[in-house]
Amino acid sequence: MNADTPAQPAVQPNSEPKIPRAIWVLVGAAFIIALGYGLIAPVLPQFAGSFGVSMAAAGAVISAFALARLLGAPGAGVLVDKLGSRPIYLTGLLIVAVSTFFVAFAQAYWQILTLRFIAGFGSTMFTLSAQALIVRVTHPSIRGRANALYASAFLVGNIVGPVIGAALSFLGFRAPFVIYGLAVAAAAVAVGVLTQPKPGGEALPAAKPKMHLRQAWRAPTYRALLVAGFTNGFVNMGARVAILPLFAASVFARGGAAAGFALTAFAFGMAVTLQFSGRLADSLGRRPLVAAGLATSGVFTALLGSATSVWPLIILSVAAGIGSGLMSPATQASLADIIGNERSGGTVLSTYQMTQDAGTILAPLLIGAVAEAAGFQAAFGVCGAVCAAALIVWLTAGKETKL
Repeated sequence: MNADTPAQPAVQPNSEPKIPRAIWVLVGAAFIIALGYGLIAPVLPQFAGSFGVSMAAAGAVISAFALARLLGAPGAGVLVDKLGSRPIYLTGLLIVAVSTFFVAFAQAYWQILTLRFIAGFGSTMFTLSAQALIVRVTHPSIRGRANALYASAFLVGNIVGPVIGAALSFLGFRAPFVIYGLAVAAAAVAVGVLTQPKPGGEALPAAKPKMHLRQAWRAPTYRALLVAGFTNGFVNMGARVAILPLFAASVFARGGAAAGFALTAFAFGMAVTLQFSGRLADSLGRRPLVAAGLATSGVFTALLGSATSVWPLIILSVAAGIGSGLMSPATQASLADIIGNERSGGTVLSTYQMTQDAGTILAPLLIGAVAEAAGFQAAFGVCGAVCAAALIVWLTAGKETKL
């Protein structure tokens, strides 16, 4: 055990704890949430644009959601520490459900913008509290598996959702918001019922002593995790989603299809990797998985700008997805190791989420400017450089947190 790692429950020899029922409940809810988001994601900008606003204004409904998540993260972390994870999780789900449902009845653009901003606050509440719950109910020896399972549910939902959304496109712009609102409300009810404390049964834990941010900040590994989180948001969430479609449109005859295939290939690579990366993070340790993920993401994202045909673009995207899949459960498990089962770490988790969201918001602006000034190879090269810098920080400052 090192200075970064708090005392944890002992692991019984030759035994592997089971995934708690509470985690399976959260995984099911995560799939429903992601599936529903996949229904509304393709039609949201179009619906906003149907009110006669500019393309920039139509895209702003996406930015408003992300901005609300960023602004709401500190408050959500404080609420998790004070009130406990379960009530904040359920409240966040209900806020998303109600605000999304009423988008279907919007009569003006500003109403959509406002409702999506409110939904962003709900989203950061249930995201943070879900992660806090995973930290506190999962045994240290299976934290990688638990986080990989949770991430897989979101990823599969995001892949399947747009397919179902396309099949339901004949229903028009408004119906998907009704369906999503009702689905999230149903998920909230299910989580509320299935995690209700029972005498002698398993229940989600009540609020516990708080881990202050300054305590986590003193750990070099936590500071390195913040750098890794920013990098993941910058490269894999911001630059890829915003810049890759522009690159495909400028290089390939059918740019929209090429971009869609590339984004799906990235998700596929990540989904496959998550099936074993969580176990590796538990058996080999968090440090090598994060390092391998940063290196893999950096190399193959940097090479994206050199793709001159669709197949290299797809192969490079799969490889970059593998990098993200290697890193994701290991970073979350390392965060959980630092906080420990016996403490509430809402502000510690919210700070990590904020750095990741900041990278997601900054990347489209910075990488877009680089692409316009120096070309797409230089833009993707910057992504590779950011990963390389994060890898250096991780290797020099990060310490193993797994017992």
